[in-house]
Amino acid sequence: MKILALETSAKSVSAAVAEDGVILAAAYQNNGLTHSRTLMPLVDSMLCNASLTLDDIDLIAVAHGPGSFTGLRIGVSAAKGLAWAKGLPCCGVSTLEAMARGVSDFDGLIVCAMDARRQQIYHALFRSENGQLTRLCDDCAIGLEELVDHLRRLPQPKLVVGDGAQLCYDHLTAAGISCRLASPDHRFQNAAGAALAAADMARTGHTCTAQELQPVYLRLSQAERERLAKGLSLTE
Repeated sequence: MKILALETSAKSVSAAVAEDGVILAAAYQNNGLTHSRTLMPLVDSMLCNASLTLDDIDLIAVAHGPGSFTGLRIGVSAAKGLAWAKGLPCCGVSTLEAMARGVSDFDGLIVCAMDARRQQIYHALFRSENGQLTRLCDDCAIGLEELVDHLRRLPQPKLVVGDGAQLCYDHLTAAGISCRLASPDHRFQNAAGAALAAADMARTGHTCTAQELQPVYLRLSQAERERLAKGLSLTE
């Protein structure tokens, strides 16, 4: 099964194709241009360079959150469009789990962290052993002090990954918690991890239709928070 994965949850944009747990092609861009402008040309170029077309793809995967609300909408909309056009199944992959896939050769705890702003991070925790990941908590938006309190009770070796890794590493080490900071190439979201995670999901039947695929935001948008602050309904 060939899987095309998209990743637009943060500043960078990437795409990858995987088959049987092997990355066949990957492309990455972080030049400040909008995802709506760069994503599809990036996908087309990657497929062309790999001598592939959409007719070769069996499943469309996308990192569907958490992350930038605008970025997630662009990635999910693109995935839905590609899947609808070819009648393909989809996989919505946790952005945080996709990060962990990229460092699953590390034995210990993988602390996934995305900068969520407002003194919070998007976080998930995984145990990695012999290349196998076990999820230890659901994706969540938490404060740094809460993360410190949680990790202080866990003695295993820790690796911090994601675009919030440096922020978390500085905070954790200042609190006396021993951890390692992932290399720079593992501090940005990447579609390769989403492709590998989607392969496992597909094997266990966890796919969806294009219509069912939706972004996962974890918290309200700024506009929604403002409506609630004014006492207005989110559905009006």
